[in-house]
Amino acid sequence: MPNLPPTEYVLTEFDAGWLTIWFNRPEARNALSGELTDDLRAVLDAVRDDRTVRGITLRGKGGVFCAGGDLKGFKSNYQGGVQTVDDVAASSRQGGELFGLINTMPQPVVMLVEGAAMAGGLGIVCTGDVVVVTEDAKFALTETTLGIPPAQIAPFVVQRLGMTVARRLMLTAARFTGAEAGDLGLADFVAKDVADMERIEGDIRKQVMKCAPGANAVTKEIVLAAPKLERDAMLDMAAKGFATCMLGDEGKEGVAAFLEKRKPNWAQ
Repeated sequence: MPNLPPTEYVLTEFDAGWLTIWFNRPEARNALSGELTDDLRAVLDAVRDDRTVRGITLRGKGGVFCAGGDLKGFKSNYQGGVQTVDDVAASSRQGGELFGLINTMPQPVVMLVEGAAMAGGLGIVCTGDVVVVTEDAKFALTETTLGIPPAQIAPFVVQRLGMTVARRLMLTAARFTGAEAGDLGLADFVAKDVADMERIEGDIRKQVMKCAPGANAVTKEIVLAAPKLERDAMLDMAAKGFATCMLGDEGKEGVAAFLEKRKPNWAQ
């Protein structure tokens, strides 16, 4: 059982190795207030190195994933008359660090999207490993309609959707539905409704539970490094990751289990 911090603006459920994190500001369509992002960061920091947490799901209470940034907070905290450019930039950087934290969690991260994922909410979706949306979910990168750029989420939108689609969506604030999200490359699965979405997530959990948690963590690190490292550095990183896993407990157990025609000890 992971040692989770007390939180109010996100709720957590831990079941059979899987952690579900619920955004819990339904009255504000789960907008990303400072309190919510602080709670989310605290939970993720607490489980990052805990391999008993085999996977993580992010979703929103109240039938909405996330409406993006808290505009009331923007008005009072950023445009209240005393904040400097440096002050706002520092706060923006903290937001970018949170998106990066989600993106680099060693566990597989699943996004379950119903209702809407707008602006920063859509940015969070783009940091996931597997994305499941309902066909009637709504999406848009609306920042430029408010006179601001989608600054900290831009790298993750490009990572998920590619440069061509990302540029169009960010520069036009085009709206699209869950039914279209699969064609755009945002969604791995498009569900008919919430029940179907949860059924798909159940299948994903079963698949993840067949995989060794340490090997998944190393694999994710390699995948995220691949676009950034020079070829020689990539060869070295991949080789070290492979060797470490091969000679580690999981590698030994996995090979033995295959040869002995049994399930490895991490499989459920």
